Amino acid sequence: MFFKPVILVMLALPVSLRAGGDPGGKANLAATGGLPSGQGLAAAYPEDKGIANNPEVIFSDDFESGGLGKAWDEIGNKDGKVLSFSGAGSGLGERCLRVEAHLASDTGGGLTKWFEPADIVFIRFYTRFDAGCGYVHHFVTLRANKGLRGGEKWSGFGGAGKKPDGSDRFSTAIEPWGNWGKFAAPGRWNFYSYWHEMDVSRDGNYWGNSFAVPTADLIPKDRWICVEFMLKHNTPGEPDGEQAFWINGALQGHWRGINWRKTESLKANALTLESYITELWTKNPVNVVSFDNVVVAKRYIGPVGKK
Repeated sequence: MFFKPVILVMLALPVSLRAGGDPGGKANLAATGGLPSGQGLAAAYPEDKGIANNPEVIFSDDFESGGLGKAWDEIGNKDGKVLSFSGAGSGLGERCLRVEAHLASDTGGGLTKWFEPADIVFIRFYTRFDAGCGYVHHFVTLRANKGLRGGEKWSGFGGAGKKPDGSDRFSTAIEPWGNWGKFAAPGRWNFYSYWHEMDVSRDGNYWGNSFAVPTADLIPKDRWICVEFMLKHNTPGEPDGEQAFWINGALQGHWRGINWRKTESLKANALTLESYITELWTKNPVNVVSFDNVVVAKRYIGPVGKK
């Protein structure tokens, strides 16, 4: 009788504990509810106008004014030929960010913004893949750095193929995944995550672990898609962190029990918005992806409010 309660608790824990990724989606909790969906705080701000004034919003950019990257901290625009403004439409204002990646001369480009961290971070953006766009290697990434100044603001960058130690960095990226050509380009949405309890890859390196939804619809081309993802920091050293993502306001993936970090000072504080391509994934000479209406907030944002 004394040991029964202990056994029951241990049987319940593996449902949420995440040491390593979940490419098969077996630990996906999206169907169980518990997170909001549909309209969020953005519903009160048609076309996101005035959303920056909401106290829950940390950063926003609808690309309607100013020069390229004016609201951002770093710009990746090789030879000035990758980034430009283009028409948006579809209730998203007049302008959007266009990323034109050229296989022969660059790997694409994008923008990076550092921001004051929060215990739970929501990031929402709109994206559109042109009809001729192939597979994308890396997409939109949230990185944890040791701080916001000097060398500490860069601790979460780099380290591809290497396992974080729990005090230097962790990251998660919402990306289109082509499953080695098995899914039609650009693929299906999934998380690509680095943290100190990630699984080793077959080649002995530590490449980002996948958190996927194998039954999700393929990503359509030539239309705007509302993408939102959330990261909840864990208590340092404890497996109580989370991540989730929504497509057009519908919750598709939700994972709990992630031990992102070992130290309190390590927090997600940098967002990179990019389309990064390599010959490993695409043979298309030109690949175009557009972005619009980026918002970083402390609570669920949801799709753009309508007039």
